[in-house]
Amino acid sequence: MNEAQFHARFLQRRDELEALFMQLYDDPAAFETLKMAMRAAYLARGEALHALDAQRESDPQWYKRADMLGMTMYTDLFAGSIRNLISRLPYLKEQKIRYLHLMPLLKMPHPHNDGGYAVEDFACVDPMLGTNEDLAALTKELRDAGISLCLDFVMNHSASTHEWAMRAKAGEKAYQDMYFCYDDRTIPDQFEKTMPEVFPATVPGNFTYCKQMGKWVLTTFHDYQWDLNYGNPAVFVRMMQSMLALANLGVEVLRVDATPYIWKELGTSCRNLPQVHTIVRMVRLVLECVCPAVILKGEVVMAPRELAAYFGTPEKPECHVLYNSSVMLNLWGALAARDVRLLKRQMDVFHSLPAHCWFVNYLRCHDDIGWGFDEDAERALYIDPQMHKEYVYRFYEGTFPGSWSMGELYNYDPATRDARTCGTAASLCGVEKALGEGDGAALDLAVRRMLLLHGVMLFEQGLPMLNCGDEIAQLNGWDYRENEALAHDSRNLHRSVFSHENASLRHEQGTLQERVFSGLAALARLRKEKAFDPDAYVSTWDTGNDGVLALVRFGKAQTMAALFNFTDAPAHARLECLDGTYRELSSGAAIRPDAVSLQAYEMKFIVCDGK
Repeated sequence: MNEAQFHARFLQRRDELEALFMQLYDDPAAFETLKMAMRAAYLARGEALHALDAQRESDPQWYKRADMLGMTMYTDLFAGSIRNLISRLPYLKEQKIRYLHLMPLLKMPHPHNDGGYAVEDFACVDPMLGTNEDLAALTKELRDAGISLCLDFVMNHSASTHEWAMRAKAGEKAYQDMYFCYDDRTIPDQFEKTMPEVFPATVPGNFTYCKQMGKWVLTTFHDYQWDLNYGNPAVFVRMMQSMLALANLGVEVLRVDATPYIWKELGTSCRNLPQVHTIVRMVRLVLECVCPAVILKGEVVMAPRELAAYFGTPEKPECHVLYNSSVMLNLWGALAARDVRLLKRQMDVFHSLPAHCWFVNYLRCHDDIGWGFDEDAERALYIDPQMHKEYVYRFYEGTFPGSWSMGELYNYDPATRDARTCGTAASLCGVEKALGEGDGAALDLAVRRMLLLHGVMLFEQGLPMLNCGDEIAQLNGWDYRENEALAHDSRNLHRSVFSHENASLRHEQGTLQERVFSGLAALARLRKEKAFDPDAYVSTWDTGNDGVLALVRFGKAQTMAALFNFTDAPAHARLECLDGTYRELSSGAAIRPDAVSLQAYEMKFIVCDGK
């Protein structure tokens, strides 16, 4: 072990890290504690991880490579435990997965834990899923397979049953200071004047009264999730210790949950404050000193104009990647409306962001779909925002006339008529309804819809991430309603146990599972083309048809255009001003970009080599 390497990295970053730390805390002793914690974590880091650090330092853009295909899953729903997951890795290798995001698996209260986002120990695996030793064994197997593990790190809050919260309840002032605790409603009421509610219909208010402590506690999300006070340097230092402990278990990607909420300040919205960026930048500097193989993924579900700030600048970067939630919801919106205009506008915004901004593209995940469309863009297209939102969530609920979808509402608010949508990709795309009605033609269209959406996701710039189960067209798990511990949360509709029985059909010609699995595999192979150079410029293109989306990748050695018909009828598209001779990728036949015909929900890829 070369401790000099740590000192070299630290000396290179110390001035900035110390300046930022003192700007927030003005506490030299706390900074020295942080430095000692960083050194201890470096010394505890295994040789294999030190080797990975060196490899990633020489290839800092590793996560931008075209072969980075991701998948997200719940450990228990897919394999039961971490140890069992190791035996299931051949399934992931078969799909050429290079990035695995396991949903929260740190120690949590049961049964109410917000899907694992209420954490009792930030550096310890939940006993129901395994041990830290199991996690270390898994990360070793994943590294050997070329797969990077991503875990959630819930920075904003802890469970109300965390040791710190329990000691706060017992009256220990030092631990009460790690949260926001108030004797009466005076300050909480001032916060409420400017602080929006996350779940106004189901969890109104931002504070919860703790009878045991006799104080009001800030609880932005649920009453059993106590917000941590990052105005206290002890919180930052101890959370960094936990983060580094996970890195030393072999975690390579840390998903920072609810990033915009980390800093609280009276008289503000308590979101997207400047201090958040100071903290994220400090986290980045700490990781670069101790474990540069580890990257940060921010969960920032905000308008695109607010996203770029979370990447920092090329000189002073913050997050490595963020979620592309805006394009995700606009993909679903375009499918329901058979109109790609809003989607195209949203993509144009992302394509205009600085080159160092890199996104994780996805269609479904553990969460609901929130319909936060760009209302200014809607009005510019003469679309009524409220009517559009209601149409989309009713369409995917399956209650709008002519809908082929089967989903469920989440957090419906009758006062604002706002709602979100739950359901698996297959059920939302019409697979479940077609199977229930025994309609083969409808099933064919449903499969086309699924592949169409995934085709856009895999073609777009960024890291594509599949949701486990979508590759075998897994349907909604309606039986969650019969489980008392799950019935209160409709998101459990799409958090069902993975069907390995159905997965076994993925190679049986003509089965639903084979059609979807092989279709996604073909789309993933597309990313081997030269146009998927990470430095390729990606742009939307006018098609002369509001139902057809066109994306063009301008690579160093190849230009590739993709057309996606979001309608249920044949369509024609024109790609004007594309110079050169083009061929259709699948057949090799010559094709004119200014005269392309597509069947319902069809996609075509055309290439021009040597450009």
